[in-house]
Amino acid sequence: MNAKKHATPTDWIDTDDAPELTDEFFERADEYLGDNLVRRGRPQVASPKIALTVRYDADVVEAFKATGKGWQTRMNAALKDWLKTHSSA
Repeated sequence: MNAKKHATPTDWIDTDDAPELTDEFFERADEYLGDNLVRRGRPQVASPKIALTVRYDADVVEAFKATGKGWQTRMNAALKDWLKTHSSA
C-alpha cells in the first residue's frame, strides 16, 4: 500500500445521500427500439485495426512524424500502397 496516496474524496457525506434507484431509473438504463437494444458508443467497423508493437528505423518514424498529426494513419496508407504493388508471398 502506498502511504502517500490519499483516498479519492467523495461528494457524498452519508450513503443515504446517494440518489434513489427507482423503477424509472432502471427502465431508462437500456434503450430499446421495438425488441432491438440500441447500442451506444462508437459503431463497430467492418475491419477493425489491430494493436501491435513494431520497430522501425528512427529516420522512418521521424519522417512520418514530421508530416504532423495523423502520421500513423499516413504510415498505414503507405504500407497499404506498398501491398498493392508487391505480392504477399
